[in-house]
Amino acid sequence: NTKNIDVSSGDWVAVQGNKSGHDIGKVTMKGELVALQIKRKNRDIEREPIKKLYRIASENDLENWKNAVANEDKVLVKAKRIIESHKLEMKLTDVEFQGDNSKATFYYTAEKRVDFRELIREYSQKFGVRIEMRQIGVRQEAAKIGGIGSCGRELCCSTWMVDFPAVSTSSARYQQLSINPQKISGQCGKLKCCLNFEL
Repeated sequence: NTKNIDVSSGDWVAVQGNKSGHDIGKVTMKGELVALQIKRKNRDIEREPIKKLYRIASENDLENWKNAVANEDKVLVKAKRIIESHKLEMKLTDVEFQGDNSKATFYYTAEKRVDFRELIREYSQKFGVRIEMRQIGVRQEAAKIGGIGSCGRELCCSTWMVDFPAVSTSSARYQQLSINPQKISGQCGKLKCCLNFEL
């Protein structure tokens, strides 16, 4: 907050985007809590500098952002069809538009390396925005899609978890659980994160 803008928790603000443009975000904490949170997450702010706060979001900013978000589902469907036409071995999971509607990030999973140069060209022509392709793992995919776990609650990874620690079968063995892959695997196909929490 280099301009010393007076912000409160719950305010909508325009912030520096990734590489260019601006994004829209909600203030969740301020002051000393932020410094403690950065320390807790081991965030290296020299390697990854903190983005600038530009201004309190105007009605126009919020309107553009809402339109961009409303467009995401339609774009995702069209983008999946384009992948099918290119016969690429990748699975598109999610699309996120930047707050100023100038850039779209496409999240995908793939087992092998994929050459999507032609795909990016077609996407930028079709959707009229800058394109970024970002590969994610199966756990991040489950977190983005969301769902209900076997406990009957929303998935931990799509609600409160911020990182995904490794889970090993020893966590299940120590708790004397049967090593039945169907029972101890989550929606992502990997071992359930809650095996660690229970341990």
